[in-house]
Amino acid sequence: MKIDLLRFLCCACVLLTGVDSVLAQNKPPEKVLRYAFEIAETGFDPAQISDYYSRTATENMFDALYRYDYLARPAKVVPNVADGMPVISDDFKTFTVKVKPGIYFADDPAFGGKKRELTALDFVYSFKRIFDPKTKSQSYSDLEQINLLGMDDLRRAAEKPGAAFNYDSEVEGLRALDRYTIQFRMKEPQPRFVYLLSESSILGAVAREVAEKYGDKIMEHPVGTGPFKLDQWTRSSKITFVRNPNFREEFYEADPPADDPLSQEIYRQMKGKRIPIVDKVEISIIDEVQPRWLSFLGNEHDFLMYLPAQFANQAIPNNKLAPNLVKKGIRIERYAAPELTFSYFNMENPTVGGNAVDKVALRRAIALAYNTEEEIRLPRRNQAIPAQGVIPPNTWGYDPKFKSEMSDYNPARAKALLDMFGYVDKDGDGWRDMPDGKPLILEYATSPSAADRELNEVWKKSMTAVGIQIVFKTAKWPENLKAARAGKLMMWGLGNSASSPDGGSFLDFGYSPQKFEGNLAAFQNDEYDKLYRQQVVMPDGPERLALMRQMVKILVAYMPYKFNTHRIRTDMIQPWLLGYRRHPTSRAFWRYVDIDTSKLPK
Repeated sequence: MKIDLLRFLCCACVLLTGVDSVLAQNKPPEKVLRYAFEIAETGFDPAQISDYYSRTATENMFDALYRYDYLARPAKVVPNVADGMPVISDDFKTFTVKVKPGIYFADDPAFGGKKRELTALDFVYSFKRIFDPKTKSQSYSDLEQINLLGMDDLRRAAEKPGAAFNYDSEVEGLRALDRYTIQFRMKEPQPRFVYLLSESSILGAVAREVAEKYGDKIMEHPVGTGPFKLDQWTRSSKITFVRNPNFREEFYEADPPADDPLSQEIYRQMKGKRIPIVDKVEISIIDEVQPRWLSFLGNEHDFLMYLPAQFANQAIPNNKLAPNLVKKGIRIERYAAPELTFSYFNMENPTVGGNAVDKVALRRAIALAYNTEEEIRLPRRNQAIPAQGVIPPNTWGYDPKFKSEMSDYNPARAKALLDMFGYVDKDGDGWRDMPDGKPLILEYATSPSAADRELNEVWKKSMTAVGIQIVFKTAKWPENLKAARAGKLMMWGLGNSASSPDGGSFLDFGYSPQKFEGNLAAFQNDEYDKLYRQQVVMPDGPERLALMRQMVKILVAYMPYKFNTHRIRTDMIQPWLLGYRRHPTSRAFWRYVDIDTSKLPK
C-alpha cells in the first residue's frame, strides 16, 4: 500500500510538472518597450524634479487629475482620474473637480499591507508639498503665480526660523470638500489652469504616508497610481519600470483627426486594448550619440527618441528615410518640435550681467557674432530653424512670420558695438579686454558629449572671429543644472520643451520672481514683469497675444538669452513597435504603445 501511494505521488508530480510546462509554453511572451534617454535622470519625486527625462518617468508613474488625448490635434485635455471636466466659475477663479473613486496606489510598505485609495486629500497634499520650503521644489514659482488663496501665508509661516510647514492647516484656495471633491480658488483669473491640472510629472498625486516614510530618500521611492512603477534603477545607467498591478481598468480610447490617416489607422489598431499594453519599460542612459544610434540599428531598442543630428544625412538624406531603413520596415515621425535651444547669460555675473548700456551692448555683440546658420548647418545637420524669440512652434502664440535681430549673424556690427563701448584689446595680446582693462573671458558651461563638443566649436569659432576669449567648463548635465540654480554659471546652453499647449509658459524665461528657476538668466525688468502679470490672467485672444509680443521684443532688446533654434525632431520606430505617435506636449506615451512580438528579430 505504501509503495502504491509513493507511485501515485510520483505520477502526480510528473503530471503537475507537465501541466506547468504546457502553461509556460502557452504563456504569451513578455512585451518590453526599450529605448534610451540622451541625458541622465535626476530622480523620481514630482515635487523636486524639473528636467525632461525625470519628468518623462514620473508622468508614467503618477496621475494628475487630467491628461491629454493621445491622438487629438490640436492638443485636447480630457479627464484622467477626475470624474468629468472641472466646474469653472465665470471669472476663472474657482475650479471644482471630482476624483473617481476606486483608484489605488501601487503597493508599498508605507501603507502597512493595505490597499490605499486615491482621494482628494492626496492632491491637496501634493500641491502643498511644492509650497513647502523644505522640498525646495523647482516648480514652486509656477504654482506661486497661480495665487491659490492662503498658500502664500502658509509658506511664509514655514519660512520663519525653526518653523515647519503645516500640512494640516486648511486654506481657502486648496481644499478637499469631501473625500472625492477638491476645490481650487485663486486670487486672480487663471483661464489656463486646467493645463496645470494635466501635468502629472510634477502634480501627480503623492501619498503622504510615502513622503513621510522615505523623507530625503523619496527621489528613489516613487509610488503613484499610474500604469507603471519603478522596478530597478542604476543611476545614470539603466531604469526599469513594470506594469502597476493595482492600475485601474482602463481601455484605449482617443479622438484622432479625421484628416490624419496615420492617427486614424493607429486608433483602429489600438482601440479597446487594456492599458497599459506593454509589461515593462527599459530605459538606458546613453549620452553619446553614436552608441545610441547603433543600439537602435542593432535592434536593441524599439524606438529612437530624437534621431541624433549627426546621423541625419545617413538616416534621412534630403529629409526622407534612407532606402536601407525603409527595407527594414522602420518608419519615422518628423515634426517642428515645441522646443527652444538657447544660451543664457547670468545677469548677476560681473562680466556679462546687468542692464547697464555697456553690458547690454556686450551681450548683443556676442549674439550678433554667434553664427546660428553654422550651428544649424553643421552640428544640427539642417534639422532646425532659427529662433526669432522665446515662443516655440506648435504652441499658442507662436508667429512664424515674426523676424528679429535674435537670428542675425553680423560680425562686423558686433565688432563695432564692442569697439564703441570700450571692449578693445588694451594689452596687445590679441584678445579684447573689459573697459576697465581686465581680460574679457567668457566661461561657458558644457557637458562631455560629442554633440556638445560640436556646438562648442561653433561658439569658439564665432567668438575668436571677433576677438573674444571663451573657455568651456565641462560637467555632467545634472551638475550644471544644480550650479545654474545656484547662480554659479556665467553662461550655459540648453533646451526647453513645452509642457502645455500654451506658448506663454515660455515667458517665464524673463519673469523676475522665477530667478534662477524658469528664469535661469535672473533677468529683471519692471515693464516685462508688469506685462507678464497682465497677460497671465487674460484668456487667449488678440489682446493677450499683443502683450506677449511686446514681452518677446523686450527679451530681444536686452538679450539675457541668445535664443538659438527650434529643432526639427525625427523619431524612428521599429516595425514591431505599434501605436506610437509623437504628442506635442505629453510624455505619457508608454501606456499607449504595443509590441508585436511576432515581428521581433530572432
